[in-house]
Order: sequence, then structure tokens, then C-alpha cells
Amino acid sequence: MAFERFPIRRLTEHPANTLDRQTWPATLAPVATILDHGLDLGLATVLVGENGSGKSTIIEAIALAYGLSPEGGSTGAQHRTRSTESVLADHLQVVRNAGTTRRGYFLRAETMHGFYTYLESNPSTSGRPDVAFHEMSHGESFLELVGDRFRGPGLWVLDEPESALSFSGCLALLSVLKEIVATGESQVILSTHSPLLAALPNAQILEVGSWGLRPRQWKNLELVTSWQAFLTSPERYLRHL
Repeated sequence: MAFERFPIRRLTEHPANTLDRQTWPATLAPVATILDHGLDLGLATVLVGENGSGKSTIIEAIALAYGLSPEGGSTGAQHRTRSTESVLADHLQVVRNAGTTRRGYFLRAETMHGFYTYLESNPSTSGRPDVAFHEMSHGESFLELVGDRFRGPGLWVLDEPESALSFSGCLALLSVLKEIVATGESQVILSTHSPLLAALPNAQILEVGSWGLRPRQWKNLELVTSWQAFLTSPERYLRHL
């Protein structure tokens, strides 16, 4: 069997620290699926689903279990304003591919403003000036951060990045992620409501919901078919609002 070069091959429940299935977030079906059966990961994994389905809870827990900062950043970042993350990360075991990098970055849309302030207060030790993220628009800063930080082998985790991006911005991000995955040494795990970002080439797409986690083809996602129906005939939806 060939050795994989990307960081994480599987998630499981930590055998020494199991989570009571009657407590949140184990009461979320997708979380229970991972705890009960584990989850195999490839070069790219995309989670899609409704608000409250558990996408961000899972994304956040993967980032923390890997060692990334809970409010965004790398393994070395120490930014935290108010602890809101679930306990799930404490109960997950990350099964790494042997000999792979431990680098990574967590891009979390809802905490980016505070994270930019943290970066300003903690200058890079690389010797080069950091990017002036606060002087850019929200979308521009997202794309600049990805271009500046997502370099070389690593685990790149993104939670609903489309919240800051236009259509063309999503295309630009998709282009970057496509190139990252193509190296075979970097891994992308992404949650999204964007049919555009869900189309990341060669990604495993998992639809998250009351059923747990189910693999889906892009064209069969409810996210995609709903957008297609609306764009074809928006008046059908608008008259029922």
C-alpha cells in the first residue's frame, strides 16, 4: 500500500476519553456517526448542510484536535477572546499518516476580525512585515490570508469562508484550494453553504444532517439543486415569502 503524504487519514473517538452519547454535541447525528464509526479522510473533504446541522462543530473539533488555534491561525497561534468551542476535540483521536507534516492553519470566518488584531499585536518572526489585513475589505483580507499562509504541506481547515466572498472571490479561493490539493502533500477540510466551493475537484463531499454523514455527488446535493431551482425561477420562491 502506498504511503499517503497528507496529514490526517482518519478520525476516531479517543478510546481513553469517550463521550457520553446523551450529552451535546454527541446528540448531533453527524457527531455520533464519527464517534461510533470513525471518519476516513482524503486529500479534500467538504461538509455541507443546514445551519445547526453540526458542520462547524465538526470542523472546529478537527482543527483543535490537530493542534490549531480555536479562533483561527496556526499551531503556534494563541489567540482567544471568549471560549465557545464544544468539548468534542477532547474526545477525538486524530490518526495521522506516518512521517507527514504537522503544519496547518484554521480559517474561521466568524472570528477573523479579532484574529487580525492578534496578528497585528504579534508580528511575524520571519523578518518580513505582515500583511495589513485590517486595511482591506473583508473578502480581500480572506484571500490575502490564504495566499500568504496556505503554503507548502499542511492541513488547511476552513469554516464557511464564503461569508466574506463574492462569486469571483469564491472562484479565486477555489483556484487556490485546487492547487493546494494537487500537490498531494496538503489536505483541505472545508465546511460551506456555497455550491461553488462545494465543487472543489476530487473532494469527498459529505452531506450533514439528521441522518449523520452521507457521501454525495455534487450534482445531487440539496444545496446545488435548490440554488438551481431558484435561479431558474426565483418568482416561485419569492411569492411564498
